[in-house]
Amino acid sequence: MKNQTSPARLVRTKSHRPSSRPSLIPSRPASQATAHRPPRPHAPTPSSSRSDFTACELAMSIRPLLLPEPPGEVDRAPEIFAGGVAAVRRAVVIGNGCAGAENQCLGLVRALGLADRLTLYRIIRPTGGINKWLHFLPISLHKMVDQVLRHILSNTTFTTLFQGKLSAPYPVSNVQSLGLSSVLGADSKRIVTMVRDTFEKEGLAIVIACGRDTIPYASSVRCLAPDNVFVIQIQHPRYRLDRFDLVVTPRHDYYALTAKGQQEVPWLFRRWITPREPPGLNVVLTSGALHQADSAALRVAATNWHDELAPLPKPLVVVNIGGPTRNCNYGVDLAKQLVSSLHNVSETCGSVRISFSRRTPQKVSDLILREFSTHPKFYIWGGEEPNPHLGHLAWADAFIITADSISMLSEACSTGKPVYVVGTEHCRWKFSDFHNTLQKRGAVRPFTGSEDMSDSWSYPPLNDAIDVAARVREVLAQRGWTVG
Repeated sequence: MKNQTSPARLVRTKSHRPSSRPSLIPSRPASQATAHRPPRPHAPTPSSSRSDFTACELAMSIRPLLLPEPPGEVDRAPEIFAGGVAAVRRAVVIGNGCAGAENQCLGLVRALGLADRLTLYRIIRPTGGINKWLHFLPISLHKMVDQVLRHILSNTTFTTLFQGKLSAPYPVSNVQSLGLSSVLGADSKRIVTMVRDTFEKEGLAIVIACGRDTIPYASSVRCLAPDNVFVIQIQHPRYRLDRFDLVVTPRHDYYALTAKGQQEVPWLFRRWITPREPPGLNVVLTSGALHQADSAALRVAATNWHDELAPLPKPLVVVNIGGPTRNCNYGVDLAKQLVSSLHNVSETCGSVRISFSRRTPQKVSDLILREFSTHPKFYIWGGEEPNPHLGHLAWADAFIITADSISMLSEACSTGKPVYVVGTEHCRWKFSDFHNTLQKRGAVRPFTGSEDMSDSWSYPPLNDAIDVAARVREVLAQRGWTVG
């Protein structure tokens, strides 16, 4: 950053004594030069060296002179540095097309107050055909394999087999759900070029990424433009945390380092379980997942869904059903248990609204539909109408949620309303640790089917996004940066 005051300028004039070397003295008006002229130095004695005289003469005659700045906007510092502090006024999100991962990034952007100055870049893997079996590969290798197949396979039959019916490269979807007009294809060099080209006008940028596929992109951006960006990686990257300015991850990601976690891992496999070190200074731990369902979003949702949800009989109970995962596996048996428990508590419910997720197995949703589609107190959202999720968070009196969904549980626990969990006994490893954390906070209780749903209880709401945003501001302040 350049100072607005130019360095002192020196003007050459004639020396006081005849010499082939010019002296350096400040330029002054004649009257001042006569009144304040320094005494003429004595002639050197024969024993004095020429070098000593020259040094003495220069020391007496050199003085800095400040000249006025030329008119105009020469070397004016960018507006972002006004007041001596660098301002971060925009956010760049690197997403992977997964709603859960991108929702965490956008939740942090909202908490930082940068939602209206957001650019989303999305990493899209090849889809269709054999590509669904190649998601275990690093994304760069996966794209390379896909391009090779596109180049080699010209036969329509083999193309359909290996790449599916849709062979168009990397479609971008789900744009409207994010509230954005467009989504750009992710490329590290492209992001860096954009940040640098717009730096003078728009200033520094916070880059937020989430998901395994985004890790190499986010770390490359920080490597290429460390002075222009602040890079935050959400979810533990499993390697080289020093490649990011900040890593945001839930506490249960460090379950492997606990005494109980160590007991669950066979000794031969412990060296491959990550993370292997406790969280460092650039790691921020959360209780659950970040999300966009903050108080401002819920106020808007309460208004938008008022006419449909406000007239419903109370208490309004919302049931969110997810789907089995590797660490929380269940099937139709849990669905049957849920059906039985809902029948038991229906007498104490005013109205019940049920929603499924993308991961809900067909057998589970079919069972729920058969049991409750004609029940007068129950309404089942089928996915065709506008998604009532935020409206449910705003208007519900209590929640019943399957144990597999960390995101849905985190959102519900941010309301401070009663949250009941179904299927905790099916969870293991870090999912089990997550549920233990929520129970210790008093945020959740197991759903047994014997509850009186009109009973209300509360707890301090989870505010992970707000807490993380506060930590981000602290770290930025240490650099002399500020948000806004």
